Amino acid sequence: MIATIGGAGGTLLAVLVVIVVLIACSCVKIVPQAQAYVVERLGTYCGTWSVGLHMKMPFIDRIAKRVLLKEMVVDFAPQPVITKDNVTMRIDTVIFYQITDPKLYTYGVENPIMAIENLTATTLRNIIGDLELDETLTSRETINTKMRATLDTATDPWGIKVNRVELKNIIPPAAIQDAMEKQMKAEREKRESILISQGEKESAILRAEGKKESAILEAEAEKQAAILRAEAKKEATIREAEGQAQAILAVQQANADGIRFLKEAQADDSVIQLKSLEAFAKAADGKATKIIIPSEIQGMAGLVKSLTEVGKDEKPEVK
Repeated sequence: MIATIGGAGGTLLAVLVVIVVLIACSCVKIVPQAQAYVVERLGTYCGTWSVGLHMKMPFIDRIAKRVLLKEMVVDFAPQPVITKDNVTMRIDTVIFYQITDPKLYTYGVENPIMAIENLTATTLRNIIGDLELDETLTSRETINTKMRATLDTATDPWGIKVNRVELKNIIPPAAIQDAMEKQMKAEREKRESILISQGEKESAILRAEGKKESAILEAEAEKQAAILRAEAKKEATIREAEGQAQAILAVQQANADGIRFLKEAQADDSVIQLKSLEAFAKAADGKATKIIIPSEIQGMAGLVKSLTEVGKDEKPEVK
């Protein structure tokens, strides 16, 4: 009997040890990266566990919420909005948010995502209500900035930071889409006509400039040719004048050489007078109508004539 009681006591002790070990293991918690655990003690906020190993009190502490600290994205369904010029359209938005305070996120609002969605819808209606259709279609960046500022301020008490807000789609009514397509088609045709006209204008300008440059080049060529002809004529005249000057110089040099030869030969007055007579004969050359001959040369001429006649009367002797 005692052995039976002893065996039952050992089994009970073993069971208690196993239960204690299991409870101790259940109290050991490891918080993964980019997460935080909100812990309550007897229903009251106790603390926030960050990344690492933690121990909780058994049966007293409990993990109220596991919070993911990564940046998250939520895509809301299209919301109907009315512009300032009474055009109804549908706009869907994308919100990029991140939880910065796990305690506020846990106890701040019952359903944070639904709260952000409703806040986004009301903010979008307020902003679009102040814009006309064309402004709405061309002011995405302005709308995104205003919505982000409003949502970030409103979600601070919830421990949420709104990083970005993007308008995913703006869907106007079908009639507006048809009118916009027709307008875009007309604009494209207008731009095409303008481009064709500009092309023709530029082509005409280029042709005119080409003709102008051609005429300028022809005039420049003619001018250069005239300059070259004048320079060639000038050079020919200079060469001709140089030739005449050289001929005159040669004649003068010959005369000077003749005089020098006469001087070196020591010619008498009769020879000089004969040379003078030859010079006057050359000066006449059948072209002069009147020649004035000095008396000395006239006497010399008579002497020459007498000598010529004497020469003719005398006959050579035959030996």
